[in-house]
Parts: sequence; C-alpha cells; structure tokens
Amino acid sequence: MLIISQSRIKELGIAPATCLDWVKTSFSIKKDSQLPAKISVHPQGFDFYTAMPCLLPAEYDRVGLKMVHRVKGAVPSLGSDLLLYRASTGELLAFMDSDWITAMRTGATATYAAQTFRRSGDVTYCFMGLGNTARATLLCLLDSEPGMMHRVLLKRYKDQAELFMERFKAYSNVSFSIMDSIPEMFAASDVIFSCVTDADGLFCEDESCFRPGCTLIPVHVRGFQNCDLFFDKVFGDDTAPLRSWKYFNQYRHYAELQDVIDGRDPGRENDSERIISYNYGLALHDTFFAAKIYELAKEGSPEVTIEKETAKFWL
Repeated sequence: MLIISQSRIKELGIAPATCLDWVKTSFSIKKDSQLPAKISVHPQGFDFYTAMPCLLPAEYDRVGLKMVHRVKGAVPSLGSDLLLYRASTGELLAFMDSDWITAMRTGATATYAAQTFRRSGDVTYCFMGLGNTARATLLCLLDSEPGMMHRVLLKRYKDQAELFMERFKAYSNVSFSIMDSIPEMFAASDVIFSCVTDADGLFCEDESCFRPGCTLIPVHVRGFQNCDLFFDKVFGDDTAPLRSWKYFNQYRHYAELQDVIDGRDPGRENDSERIISYNYGLALHDTFFAAKIYELAKEGSPEVTIEKETAKFWL
C-alpha cells in the first residue's frame, strides 16, 4: 500500500488543464459508475464527517472511499482523506491526502460548467470568496484557454483580492478589477463564481442584479436561493442531493450536466437565458483523480506492508 501525501501530489506537477480533462472523462463514465449517496454523521454543532464511496467502471478496476470532515477549532477546520482499492481483489492500493484533489476537481468542475453554459462572445467573470477553490477554478480556466483574454472582477475583502491578483501575476491572459458592491459586480458579470463558504441571507434580492445571459455557479451554494425561482434553467452534477432543496420542484427547467454532455438536453439555447449550475461534488471525480494520481505516484511514494491472512482463519 502506498501513502501519498499532499506534498507528493504537488511534486507530480499535474497541470490544471489536465485536471479539467480528468473531470470531462469522469463525467463521461458517470452512467457506468456506482455512486451511492453520501453518508454523514454530526458529532456536535456544525461539525461533520461525510463518507463518499465510488466504484468506477470495470475497466478501471478501482474503488474509492473519501472521508471529508469539518471540525471547529481544528487547523485546518476542513480536511479529507481517501482510500483507493483494486476492485477485483479488495487490495488496498493507497491511502492519500485528498485536500488537493478536492480543490482541483472542484475548480475543474466549475470551469467545465462555465465553459459549457456561458453565453457566446466576450465574457466577464467575477469571483466571490477568494480561497483555494477560487484559485483552482481560475487556474483551470486560464490553463485550458491560454489564447483567450479573461476579464475578471473580484469582490474586495480585507487583502484577499490583492493576494489573489498576486497569485496570477505571471498569467498574460487575465486582467483584474476590484469591486466593493456585490450587486454592481453581479450586474457587470456574465459568469458568477461564488466560493463563499457561509452566508447569512441572500447576496442580492433584486432580480435585476443578474444580467440576461449570465451563468451562476455557486460552488458553495448559500446566498442564491432566490435565483432558483426566476433563472431560466438549472443544471446539477447529480440530481439526488438536489431533490431535497426547497425550490427543486419549482425550477423552470432542470437537467443534469451529463444530459447536456450526452446531447439529451440542449443546455444553453440563446444568449439571453440565465442559467444556474449546481455542482454538489461527486465521489466519482475524487476516485478518478485518485486512480490517476496513484499511477503517476507509484515510484517514489512511501510504501507500507500490511500483513493479511491468505486463507480463512478461525478465532
């Protein structure tokens, strides 16, 4: 069994554009994978531990189990680990830190949604919440479209916008502006990425904040519930978790992203439609990324020998 740390994953130098390709491939095998519902336990307050299993199609011969946790007071408060198995034998192949995987697969999925649903022509993007998820999203966007100029608006908060811009100073295909007003920023944006992890109430109650043709991608979904009622179309990466949401039965149009990819749903049909893309997070992407990383990291990762019984045993 290999132990694959976050530092080891970083050493592999996996390009953001490669992460986007992995997300696209994993979506293409979704219908042939097994994705049971997430299971969560809640020790206290808002703390949680959530198990996310996935069985990839037979040709991959891989099973993954990701455990995500949030514990108030821990540093960091949110973390995750993943066990990767050989499906045909039950052999535990790897134990790996999956914080990098979580960030990059989330950013790649948000990028894929933006590229799938954005209107045609020149597009202005905006970001709220400028942590690792936002960085991963913009990395995937810029790296996968090196020949396009990306105009990006940032919501001012402490010094985060300036730090965010500093991170991307080496990229020649992006320009930044910092804005103080959320309604004004939304009104000027064609693609809205929200990576804010918590919100009290709505970010913008006025429907006019959202220009015709905009695409809303709430990576963390709080603060936009009103949009469910007046946006023209809603798409999700998986339907089951969305069914319990308050306005699910009132969506004007709903389909999965996979339906658009496979041609069963037209997706965006004109440049006036306002579209929401909810990406709740799939263990499919985690397991697929882990399987790819395992193959890349075989050489040079610490190995642990687990002595297992090779025949039936009696107590």
